[in-house]
Amino acid sequence: MNFRAALVQMRSGRDMARNLADAAAMIREAKAGGAAYVQTPEVTNIFEPDKERLKAIAKAEADDETVRSFSELAKELGLWLHAGSFALRADATRLANRSLLFAPDGRVAARYDKIHLFDIDLPSGESHRESATYAPGAEAVSISLPIAILGLTICYDIRFPPLFNALAKAGAGVITVPSAFTVPTGEAHWHVLLRARAIETGSFVLAAAQGGVHDSGRATFGHSLAVNPWGEIIAEGLTEPQVIYADIDPAQSAQARARVPALVHVRNFDLKPASFMVS
Repeated sequence: MNFRAALVQMRSGRDMARNLADAAAMIREAKAGGAAYVQTPEVTNIFEPDKERLKAIAKAEADDETVRSFSELAKELGLWLHAGSFALRADATRLANRSLLFAPDGRVAARYDKIHLFDIDLPSGESHRESATYAPGAEAVSISLPIAILGLTICYDIRFPPLFNALAKAGAGVITVPSAFTVPTGEAHWHVLLRARAIETGSFVLAAAQGGVHDSGRATFGHSLAVNPWGEIIAEGLTEPQVIYADIDPAQSAQARARVPALVHVRNFDLKPASFMVS
């Protein structure tokens, strides 16, 4: 069945209560705009670069106020509410970067912990070490909903095509990529990576993003994006917090895969290293 998706572009900060209020207002706006599925970005509940402060204030899923509020909001509004990710306590030393998909009755229908962690030193001097804060996930997640089969990923996962191929082979026709991309990598790679994953898998790709300069001083790229299975951008945000809409026809995924059946043409192969000596 066709449905309207809404991507909530945010500029989360260090105040969880403010982030929740901002998210709730835009989620309500999305519902009023006809959305049946609403996605928020990565680290919706808190954007906190200070690792020690983040570890000190993060709570377990059962104790997190934003989790409870999203559950209540999904039930009140009667929609599929996808918290792109929350920073939640996983154990005594590390957190989970976790997507939660809330059903229209408020229950958690699916959980996904980010598998690929962003550890990088950028030429600008900016450095990120997600593995110092978060424990990596170990399981890919897809879920069959009345509106579509969704595959769940988060941000840096976009650079790992085997994950997307596995989700598509499991039947996902809509793959989600809630994100908080840096500006340098966003300018260079955001659009091409999302379009490539859509083309390779014949899937819709829906990516709500963080955007702008946050209260910590760090900047994210924004440009929340919806891409159809042929690789065409069908909706795009800019940098400011906003809601963007995309009307999704899940049948287009099957049509794209029939036109280019690459998923069924995958072959196993051996790699034979070769050497050549110049005398």
